Amino acid sequence: MSQETYGFIGLGNMGGPMSGRLLAAGYKVAVYDRDEAALARVVGKGGIRCASALEVANTATTIFLSLPDGPIVQHVVAGPEGVAGGKAVTCVVDLSTIGPRAAIAAFKSLAERNIAYVDCPVSGGVGGAERGTVAVMVACPRERYETLSPVLKNFGPLFYMGVEAGLGQTMKLANNLLSAAAVAITSEAMAMGVKAGLDPEVMLDVINAGSGRNSATMEKFPKAVITGTFNIGFAAKLAYKDVRLCVEESESLGVPMMVGSAVREMLVVTNAVYGKDADYTDVARLLETWGGVPIRKRVK
Repeated sequence: MSQETYGFIGLGNMGGPMSGRLLAAGYKVAVYDRDEAALARVVGKGGIRCASALEVANTATTIFLSLPDGPIVQHVVAGPEGVAGGKAVTCVVDLSTIGPRAAIAAFKSLAERNIAYVDCPVSGGVGGAERGTVAVMVACPRERYETLSPVLKNFGPLFYMGVEAGLGQTMKLANNLLSAAAVAITSEAMAMGVKAGLDPEVMLDVINAGSGRNSATMEKFPKAVITGTFNIGFAAKLAYKDVRLCVEESESLGVPMMVGSAVREMLVVTNAVYGKDADYTDVARLLETWGGVPIRKRVK
């Protein structure tokens, strides 16, 4: 295995387990997060503690980012104490979901310092990050893709999206729109069925054996809705951010998104009603309130 030191900035719900997979595979990883608890968890697994993004960039040649949005990525890349000022870094692999415009901006900022930028969002949730099964969407020159593939495979299956920064982001936004739409429409269908008298577990069994099967019916509803926990581990505000970026990008390309716009508004309302800590699956709780019916596992 290469003795190269990798960097990882952003150790939250996705970055924490993904950096942990690199450590478990035997890689040396310099890590940083503003959240001391998140940083301490990864340092406890063998990560090399750094005090700033710049310190990571002075230590590691290839740095992974897993950050909430475009402005934060741009700050970490090009702001004071940012990665672009590092002495060791030659490549930044951005695992964040930030949209194509933000990816292109980060690419340009790093190119000014002769640092490569790899647009590399992932999909598969916290469970996938822990298991190493997330879909990894990679946009960069083919030669760099081949070089990075051995380490990227620790995260999950790889999909080469093309050369240009932004193509990985476009693929991720399309994926996340479909995921959000599944949650929204499944919430409506389940609330309707349960209020009519159907058992929600039986509904899910039928849907998952039939043509309505989707990621919400297979995972999110069994785990976080009919249990009443509403804690699938993905914030509603991040789901809204992804859908908003998707709709905006589509409109800029001249492709109307009528259904996508409706999903975006469902997430706007969910965040307004349940606040900044709302979970993705609180969309279903919103439908419960509107429909006057709990979508819950029945006591038998």
